[in-house]
Amino acid sequence: MSHQSGPRPVDPRSLRGPSPEEAVDAALTAVDGLADRPLAEHVAVFEQVHAALGRALADGADGAPEALGRA
Repeated sequence: MSHQSGPRPVDPRSLRGPSPEEAVDAALTAVDGLADRPLAEHVAVFEQVHAALGRALADGADGAPEALGRA
């Protein structure tokens, strides 16, 4: 007979999105393949990257002084 004690707890880290560093890496990856894409698509990619970098900057602002050693 198996014993079930209910649902397993969820790790809160799994509910968060990527870290600011991971978001920057993902955004810059979009630029890596830009040379192979039609020129007409470049502006849209740059706008998406700009927005993603802005979000990463905002998300990382709380921990920035510690990360830079100025806490």
